[in-house]
Amino acid sequence: MENRLRTMLFVPGDRPSRILGAFDVPVDAVVIDLEDAVASASKATARRDCAEAIRMVDECAPLVTVRINPVGSRHFDDDLQALTPVLQHIGMIVLPKAESGSDVAKLDEILVAIEQEQDLNVGRVSVLPIVETARGVLNAREIASSSGRVSTLMFGAADLSADLGVTVTPDGFELLYARSHVVLAVAAAGKAQPIDGPHLTLRDAPGLERSARSARSLGFAGKALIHPEQLSVVAAVFSPTVAEVRWAQLVEDAHREAQNAGSGVAILDDGTFIDEPVVAQARRILAATPKDMA
Repeated sequence: MENRLRTMLFVPGDRPSRILGAFDVPVDAVVIDLEDAVASASKATARRDCAEAIRMVDECAPLVTVRINPVGSRHFDDDLQALTPVLQHIGMIVLPKAESGSDVAKLDEILVAIEQEQDLNVGRVSVLPIVETARGVLNAREIASSSGRVSTLMFGAADLSADLGVTVTPDGFELLYARSHVVLAVAAAGKAQPIDGPHLTLRDAPGLERSARSARSLGFAGKALIHPEQLSVVAAVFSPTVAEVRWAQLVEDAHREAQNAGSGVAILDDGTFIDEPVVAQARRILAATPKDMA
């Protein structure tokens, strides 16, 4: 399962103009945030503004995504009730602070009931759990495997760092084990590569780039954004380079020629031995290549 969500822009749910403006930004998904970006006193207003904005979004816009409040919070049921009338326009629900498969199962059960009531395809709305506590990270494989709606996970460094008592740095060495564990857990569950949480310092392009490159090197496929100014850096880091695309195409061509000749392996001019794992990596690169680079 390939992941096309390289860039996910979060926008506060109680800022209608910013919500609509976010859909003009060329990101893969816009996440309307009903959780951390909205104060408790503004939750009801945010739900109303979120639903109204979703009705106005063009179908060709980025994926419409909403981060609700966590399972067990007093806002969880109210969030889903407010989103029910516009669920047909929502592609993904982001579930924060997921700590077990039962958290996803709870959300899944409610979504099934709404989809059946509205005669929508059951399972149409995907779910992106955020693992951002020690318990959530350790249960990452269970969470990723808990529902067919889950395509991958998002890693939440901010909350996890508070849970562990460490300070997040752009290079991310302090959370290396946790990030690597999530990457392995997602792969073991047969899901797409995970998405890294945002770099929380604005006007810090060097730090943002280091953070994004570190995440990509560990196996993450994309990164959350908290401001449109972060888009160009993150999109560039998580896009294949010209050299990577050229290599991947050489691998694909050599593999095809070998298959046509009745051989299961091939060797590039630089000595690279091509077998199925190498071909799989090349195809992953080609699948993630923007059309103007193909």
